[in-house]
Amino acid sequence: MHISAKADYATRALLELACEPARPLTCEAIASSQQIPFRFLKSVVGELRRAGLVRSQRGCEGGYWLGRPAHEITLLDVARAVDGELITLRGEPLAGLDYPGPAGGLPGVWRQIEADAAAVLGGTTLATLLPATTDEHHAVEGQLSRRGAA
Repeated sequence: MHISAKADYATRALLELACEPARPLTCEAIASSQQIPFRFLKSVVGELRRAGLVRSQRGCEGGYWLGRPAHEITLLDVARAVDGELITLRGEPLAGLDYPGPAGGLPGVWRQIEADAAAVLGGTTLATLLPATTDEHHAVEGQLSRRGAA
């Protein structure tokens, strides 16, 4: 299985934004902080913006913010925003994959791996990856503990 550089960089950029939800961050600041090539990050952030995972503002007070709260953005959202299909075989989706004869069961294994990966990524939000010191992480923990007490 292969995790693309785009998915890795996109997630790292979103985590930087999640740590600073009150103020915008520039691509330059994110690239520097995460040691990501600036030009590549700029293109990745454009894809995240088109997917609604980040919002932007131009100008000297501008930059990027999360498009939704960190507890609403999953790693599956990120991967699909920048890569499309989660897992492909030679660039093709697994949905219609069919093999003859003794290899007939193999496509089911590939699809199960995709489903399992989607479950893990879909169950992991940016908020769950944040250091415990961030304000939004504390807010999410408070929401979860209130739900558990009800």
